[in-house]
Parts: sequence; C-alpha cells; structure tokens
Amino acid sequence: MPKELWKGNEAIAEAAVRAGLEAYFGYPITPQTEILEYLSRRMPELGRAFVQAESELGAINMVYGAACAGVRVMSTSSSPGVSLMMEGLSYIAGTEVPAVLVNVMRGGPGLGNIAPAQSDYNQAVRGGGHGDYPRIVLAPASVQEAIDLMGLSFDLAEKYRMICMMILDGSIGQMMEPAEMPEMKPVVRKDWSWATNGAIGRERRILSSIYINPPAEEVANFRLGKRWQEVEANEVRFKEYHLDDAEFAVVGFGTAGRVALSAVRAARAEGIKVGLLRPITVSPFPYQVIEELAGRVSGFLVVEMNMGQMYDDVRLATRGRVPVEFYGRTGGVVPFPDEILAEIRRVAAGQWSAEADTRISWQARMADVIGGK
Repeated sequence: MPKELWKGNEAIAEAAVRAGLEAYFGYPITPQTEILEYLSRRMPELGRAFVQAESELGAINMVYGAACAGVRVMSTSSSPGVSLMMEGLSYIAGTEVPAVLVNVMRGGPGLGNIAPAQSDYNQAVRGGGHGDYPRIVLAPASVQEAIDLMGLSFDLAEKYRMICMMILDGSIGQMMEPAEMPEMKPVVRKDWSWATNGAIGRERRILSSIYINPPAEEVANFRLGKRWQEVEANEVRFKEYHLDDAEFAVVGFGTAGRVALSAVRAARAEGIKVGLLRPITVSPFPYQVIEELAGRVSGFLVVEMNMGQMYDDVRLATRGRVPVEFYGRTGGVVPFPDEILAEIRRVAAGQWSAEADTRISWQARMADVIGGK
C-alpha cells in the first residue's frame, strides 16, 4: 500500500484494527488520548466493541474479561494510568490469557507532565504488578515501526498466552510521519482450548489466578518461567548500525536510540568508529547480543530518557568485562544529537568514568547542564 501521513497514536489505533482487534477498553489520558478517540469512531464502524471505561481500573478488568473469552483485546494508557492497571495486569498474567497494552510514556514520577519520557522502563520489563510473571515488551522508534509491531503484539500475546506491552514515549505518539499500513485482516475468533466462550456441547472451563495450595502456585510460576525461556530463545529483536568495525557501542531504545543514531552517524563522519545497538524487544532483552559485543568493543554508552534503567540490563549483559557509560535526560526532556555526540567524543578520547556505577559521574556532569538544581 502507498505511504500516507499518519499521527503516531492514530497509526497505532488503525494498525490494531487492521490486525483484527475485536474489543478495546480504555480511559483518556494525555499523551495517548488520540488512540481512544480514533477507536471510538473506528470500532463502531466495523461492528466491534469499544468502551470508554469509568477509570483505568475498570478498563483493564474489562480487558481481563474479554481476554478470558478468547477475544483479541487491548487497552492503551500513559504512565500514571498504567500504574493504576497493575493489579489487573497481574491477574491477566496469573490467569495466563493474552492481552495487549500500549503505554505512551510521559514525564514523571507523580503527576509529572505530558512531555515524552522513558521512565516506565523498569515498570514494564520488571513486571510492575505483584507476583512472579514475565511479559513481552516492544519498543518502537518510529511511527512505521509502531505500526509494524502492533500486529506482532497480538500474535506474540496469543502464541505465549501472556501480556505483550508496547512502550513508546509521547513524541512518537504525537509526531506525524509517512507510513505504510498493512492490509486489513478479517476478525477470526480462534477456538482456543482454554477460552471461556460458552460451554455448548463441551465441559465447562474455568479460568482463575487463584491457587490456594502453595505448591500448585509454584507449579504455575514454573510453567510461566518455562514459557518465558521459549520467548527468550525465539523472540529477541534488535537493530544494529555500524557495529561491524565499531570500537565501542552506543545502546538506546525508542526515541533515545533514534536520536543516538544521528549522533553515531555524525561521529563516524569525524572518523570515530562507533556503532549503535537499538533493542526492539526490551523484554526479552538482547543479553546475548551485548555479551558477544562485549568481547570485541572497548565499552558501551547507554543513552536513555530516564535516570538509567536499561543501563542496569546492559551492565548485567557485559558481566563486568568492559565499562558501561551512561547519558540520559529525564523528566520529559529529549536529548539532542549534539549532546550524545559530545559523550561519544569523550569516550572515544578514553575519558571513561572511574566509578563502578557511571550514573554518579553523569549526574555530576549534568549539574552544569541543568543549572545545579
């Protein structure tokens, strides 16, 4: 299909519709409200379910019910709203039903602001809700990539009977870019062996996250863990740029990775041999890729729009063999390419930080940038 100019949030909504979305439940919150607004018109046109719930708590529990019935379902929200959904997400995970959630992240903590941020990384990849449960987390860096990952989100959620989240900062949700939409898929209600979709001509099915007997809960948790090993073995996705001859590597996801790519290209124009690894799945994280890179580069520079959350995963992957530097902007501030280029030049000159946790020296350097406040 030809490319059209799409706003990020509306592109995500239309991509979900074309991927066979049957039911959407949500609640308005900036900067993701355009998704809900778009679907409020689009879903009724197609005879599909749309409900603006009374709250994020109501929305995620409606998702839970639809997921139990085997419906292709999703919700969307933004940082504070996602926090309110955590109990429901844990119930969905514990019941082992597929669901998709999109978080268009904004500045925080607290009420924060409506500017773009990546500070919900830990909440997404570490679980957020209570209990032991894994989840797939995808991080697009453009409107086109968000479109492409939308259909994949549903497929992965259903394949592994788990939550698939897409996290993107507000700038991707609000920006407009030329993008190509996939063809419309027909809605096909699959006859899942577990779905509570009406016990006609069969034994009834019961879906629950309750395990009164602790050993039974342990068995369930190990079942989730074994399923996650399959995800880690088969679903890691990432993009590599200029890593063939790189002497050190930048790592960034989403918008931070996209801005970092501009800085990497500028650095290479200056003769600096630097490359970029941009994780697309931040859960499962490309640990093995980074571990292999650690055997042939002198170190890493992690760039994020937070206080250094993915940084911990990169350090874990390197096993302490090479230094890992950090540069970030937080609170809704987006880094410029020249800021990252300055950090690349510093590292290329051999000015590695002395601390084991290089976020300490980063904060010291940032005092001049933010006025020492």
